[in-house]
Amino acid sequence: MTGKMGSLEMGNPEEVPKQGFSTYTMVLVCVAVAAVVGVACILGTYYLHPAYGNTGDNNLIPVTTVEPPQRDRINCIPDVEIDHEHICMQRGCTWQSTDEHGAPFCYFPENYGGYNVVSEQTFGWGLRLRMERAASRPTFFGDEILTLTVDIEMQTENRLHFKIYDPSNSRFEVPVEMPTRSAEKAENPNYDITYTNNPFTLKIIRKSTGEVLWDTSIGALIFEDQFLTISTRLPSKNIYGLGESEHHSFRHDMNWITWGLFSRDQPPSYKGNLYGVHPFYMCVENDANAHGVLLLNSNAQDYTLQPTPALTYHTIGGVLDFYMFLGPNPESVVSQYTEAIGRPMLPPYWSLGYQLCRYGYGNLSNVQEVVESMRRYQIPHDVQYGDIDYMHRQLDFTIHPTNYVGLGDWVDSLKPEGTRYIIILDPAISANETAEYYPTYQRGVDNEVFIEDENGAIQFGKVWPDYPDVTDIDTSLPWEEQVEKYRAYAAFPDFRKQSAQEWWANEVSMFHDKVAFDGIWIDMNEPASFVHGSVDGCPDNKYDNPPFMPEIWGPTIYDKTICMNSVQQVTYDMKDIHYNMHSLYGWSQTEPTLQAAENATGERSLVISRSTFPSSGKHTGHWLGDNASIWPHLYYSIIGMLEFNLFGIPYIGADICGFFDDTTEDLCRRWHQVGAFYPYARNHNGLGYMPQHPAHFGEEFALEVRDVLLIRYRLLPYLYTLFYHAHTKGSTVVRPMLHEFTSDSNTWDIDRQFLWGPALLISPVLEPETTSVKAYFPVARWYDYYTGMELSHDMLAVGGGVTLDAPLDYINLHVRGGCIIPTQTPDNSTMFSRRNEFGLIIALDDEMEASGDLFWDDGDSIGTIMNEQYYMFHYTFSNDMLTADIAHSYGNLMENLFMDHMMIYGLMEEPTRIVVTDYDTVTEISTFTFDQETMALNVNGINHAMDTGFTLKIM
Repeated sequence: MTGKMGSLEMGNPEEVPKQGFSTYTMVLVCVAVAAVVGVACILGTYYLHPAYGNTGDNNLIPVTTVEPPQRDRINCIPDVEIDHEHICMQRGCTWQSTDEHGAPFCYFPENYGGYNVVSEQTFGWGLRLRMERAASRPTFFGDEILTLTVDIEMQTENRLHFKIYDPSNSRFEVPVEMPTRSAEKAENPNYDITYTNNPFTLKIIRKSTGEVLWDTSIGALIFEDQFLTISTRLPSKNIYGLGESEHHSFRHDMNWITWGLFSRDQPPSYKGNLYGVHPFYMCVENDANAHGVLLLNSNAQDYTLQPTPALTYHTIGGVLDFYMFLGPNPESVVSQYTEAIGRPMLPPYWSLGYQLCRYGYGNLSNVQEVVESMRRYQIPHDVQYGDIDYMHRQLDFTIHPTNYVGLGDWVDSLKPEGTRYIIILDPAISANETAEYYPTYQRGVDNEVFIEDENGAIQFGKVWPDYPDVTDIDTSLPWEEQVEKYRAYAAFPDFRKQSAQEWWANEVSMFHDKVAFDGIWIDMNEPASFVHGSVDGCPDNKYDNPPFMPEIWGPTIYDKTICMNSVQQVTYDMKDIHYNMHSLYGWSQTEPTLQAAENATGERSLVISRSTFPSSGKHTGHWLGDNASIWPHLYYSIIGMLEFNLFGIPYIGADICGFFDDTTEDLCRRWHQVGAFYPYARNHNGLGYMPQHPAHFGEEFALEVRDVLLIRYRLLPYLYTLFYHAHTKGSTVVRPMLHEFTSDSNTWDIDRQFLWGPALLISPVLEPETTSVKAYFPVARWYDYYTGMELSHDMLAVGGGVTLDAPLDYINLHVRGGCIIPTQTPDNSTMFSRRNEFGLIIALDDEMEASGDLFWDDGDSIGTIMNEQYYMFHYTFSNDMLTADIAHSYGNLMENLFMDHMMIYGLMEEPTRIVVTDYDTVTEISTFTFDQETMALNVNGINHAMDTGFTLKIM
């Protein structure tokens, strides 16, 4: 049957799938009514639009529009700093005063409109709606797209993709590789989808609970060339993520707060848009289910959170490309998200060790002295860095001719001692050198690797490289004058070009022949520039002067970066403007840099990038930027660490002791205690500030730092296993308590404690001159890490938490019952500790059971998981017996490694005998002790080869 009903085309019956959408009869009813009034259609059922009532005789009549409550208002003039009633009225919006702080005077009235659905078409993968702009609605900034398409793809049972775009003109879409469209939709999706026709609104509903996760009936859909906005009601106020920003709590403040997202060379600052862009949030619903949403858009944007609760997006380009992940728990949300954008990389084992860096060592002798001081106190030290002062006049791929003579030989000498070396590289390449002295630039010109201006000439900015004749810099001059007088012109490689990737790899390889570095730290890749736009400014155009500026820092969009109309490669056969590609610049640099580093070193390498975007975690880690040596930044580093684990970049940390300003001994001590549990543990400080490496503060301080780092090194097998799970399953490495105890609403706003995986709880001191800490313990069995003493029952799930002693040299650590943590006897580098004996911490739950696992490879080779070159151990404890199973083995990888000791927490009585069984061999263990006060059993001398399974029975 085909035909027309009203003005709407109807599809053929066979186009309608059998499951997941309405039956053909339902589509007929829905479309027929839609020609007269707005109705709500559901993919599976149909409902009346809430703006219309039912009289009982099936006649639809309008319901009187009611003004929204003040907290439901969506700002209609986000571009106007001061309220202007006449602009509000011109836009067809409502002007009314408010007594709710933060609520706008000018707001969209209910059913403001936007676009009306004019046709529907079903496909195997989902639904396509064609929409036309409501003719009566005013434009905001002009160039409104008159016809839009909405594609709704039911990709998996827990992943939904919906995109709003212009079908007639190709607009920029983010070139991140995402799941391709399947020929068929998910068979049993855990969501329902409803929409209204006139105006178009969209709802996404969790089937199991009926909770509405996404509801655009609030606000308006506007889709102009350089202004796109959409709002959604949220099911709760428990919103996490959306960065990179300095957030002062992990759970967002919903009190009319607007945050900008656009990559910027900006040290952590409240409300500042920082280095990376991650338009992804997780929401914990009031019933403790969780979901996540990604807006895949790289243009300058902002988002407003309000107490409705609701979220409003503004962006100035691209399309509205959303992915929703249904969870239903926080860990599965992150797993589903990283399944879509790409799993995090598996870092080399050595990169889990302690790392030292500073900008301004001055010369190689000073670096050598710092390294020697670490060895003198036997402080674990796996990685030493070179910041830009190892270079000659800050030129990439050079060595300072006087201050760093012998750098290559010295780096070679570090390797037998177990210390690696990482270099910094900035993307900006000096253009004022002679080809003879600095052929890097000339080779780039010859291969056309650099970003160009609108006329095809190289776009020049200024960053760190000095002019060739600069020998001394007058730092008393104003910064702008220093830049003009001393800084050379700089060109920016376009890492989306194949020629640029090959050029970059060649330069990296040639430099590795001089200095055998092990990893690369890429900085200033927002990209940053010390002049605004270019050395000649920017031409007057709609990209460098857009009609709407999201709430980002700077007087112009090109502040501290290059011109927006610069031309870049997007794909092999397509170019676009920097306006669209800006926030992708750091993302575009990471994969070529990792490939270059691994080609040069022949091993698994490490890249640390300042600027990131969704999917960067596949190739890079991140540090939280140029923080300051202040107590609040110690606290905020935990929030940033938790957020980047949400973003799929679990290799994350902050500069221990702070980058800017002089630290204090108290702050640096407590920061090392927290930093010992950063996945990426690096002490880094800035030019001109006091040294802050552990030995600087004297022997007592150095030994305190050594002791807390030895705890980290003891637990590295567990940390590495967590990274294995992140790499293969997409789980978080560091996580908030709400991920493990989501049903306990007390955990939803805890961000001063954090977990390593499910098992280890870290409760640090975050204030000066403090020797106690308030900690919260969800209901479970919890044991003191150091002694095995179980927390008393009256300390669990106390709303305000409990106070724990925390002497200056102590950080509170607790092990969760039911977990087994693999350990290894620590040493002063991972090279040596990896040769030592293994152990286990076994913490029993209420059922007197526990489980855990251990992943182990050589720590250096590329592709060990893909090539199955690893061991996987599963440990279970039940009925007073530990079983160690080998799920996967590889060659002689575990040769000369032994399981030697165990701590078992939570036993009810002292054992009399312990026996180990390996196949038919039974060995009795006599070297064990039992503490009657803590009820902890310490077993030593097991001496069992790691390459075979065994059982250990307690009797």
